[in-house]
Amino acid sequence: MKKLKQLRKPLFEIRSVKNNLLKFIPLLAILMVLTSCSSVRVATDYDKNANFTNYKTFAFFKTGIDKAEISDLDKRRILRAIESELLAKGFTKSETPDLLISLFTKSNQRVNVYNNYWGNGAWGWGGFGPGWGWGWNQPNVTTSTEGTLYIDLIDANKKELVWQGMGTGYLSRNMDKKEERIKEFVAKIMEKYPPGMAQ
Repeated sequence: MKKLKQLRKPLFEIRSVKNNLLKFIPLLAILMVLTSCSSVRVATDYDKNANFTNYKTFAFFKTGIDKAEISDLDKRRILRAIESELLAKGFTKSETPDLLISLFTKSNQRVNVYNNYWGNGAWGWGGFGPGWGWGWNQPNVTTSTEGTLYIDLIDANKKELVWQGMGTGYLSRNMDKKEERIKEFVAKIMEKYPPGMAQ
């Protein structure tokens, strides 16, 4: 009888640890999503034959910008942010520019499903899979919009694309934070210009 009690105690402790771990898994998943929501993933490509030190002035390429499928308000927010970044890098806005700036955007609706843990020691699909005890996994479904912003720098004389930056991240639904989020997208992308600079 003593041996049986000794066996039960470690088994109960294992179940208790397992219980605690399962309770924290949804919290960890939410924290990971919140962390990824705030970040912007950036990639760039450029013409290795272009001499980027020759580019000193810029203007916006209206024809390309007009094709971007976003509201005029958001276009203006993006253009203001790009202009601010270029001016900070020592560029000058000009009627006869070295570089033309264009942009376009894409967005994807994402569906996120989280399984919330409920019950006493349940694990597996719906709490009825292999395992022990009773319980219920209730899925929590949310949607979010992931957007991609492309910024194109075009050689004004050759009319050739010389640099492209792309930023991907979650978009804010909060109108008060929208401008801040757009600035973050643009700043992260323009950090990579000109190519070859130490970051």
